[in-house]
Amino acid sequence: MDIVYTYSHLGGEEILMVRHPELEKQIDDVIAAIPNPGRNKKSEEKTKMGKMLYSPAELNALFKKEFNNRGWQELKDFYDIEIPQYPHTVKRAYKQCDFHKEPVLVEVQFGKYAFMFYDLAKFQYFYNRGLIKLGVEIVPCHFLQTQMSSGVSYGEQLIYDLERLSKNFPSVPVKIILVDMPIESDDYWSDGRKLVRESRESVVKHLEEWKNTYE
Repeated sequence: MDIVYTYSHLGGEEILMVRHPELEKQIDDVIAAIPNPGRNKKSEEKTKMGKMLYSPAELNALFKKEFNNRGWQELKDFYDIEIPQYPHTVKRAYKQCDFHKEPVLVEVQFGKYAFMFYDLAKFQYFYNRGLIKLGVEIVPCHFLQTQMSSGVSYGEQLIYDLERLSKNFPSVPVKIILVDMPIESDDYWSDGRKLVRESRESVVKHLEEWKNTYE
């Protein structure tokens, strides 16, 4: 898959680049290693009836394989829930994230928008617990989202909302990565996809120049 855009919340991208370059490279390598698996999900939605779409479950499985092959593991923290003036305790509740390699936590989200935002809350939880220093959220760009079921959200919406929150949430550094299928592997939205890749090239060049000032 291709990285078409990155967003740095509270310096998440810069922290990852300068302090944890080996982990940044592993994340980039994972994304680059994900092939176009083909459109293997037949839609039963009224607006897309019979259309072949990309399967979120299939993509999640590919990411899991690549991250696990590089030593990234699930992070799970158990706790009991007790709330004031409520005589009942919920035992063994937990927070879980997909891929962890200290001190970075990665979530891959091809689901509903609510799950994307909840991932940020989980980053905050593990950050407050002292278990991570930053989070990375890998999400589909809008171009790819249009080729999936309507329940899947897209990263542009998440970034837009974070901008409107004026950096107030979450208070943990986060890098958001928008991904797309390799442009040579499918021809949907061709002009727009080429344009964002051209823009990405100039951004990457600028980031590399900035990084060199710290070396």
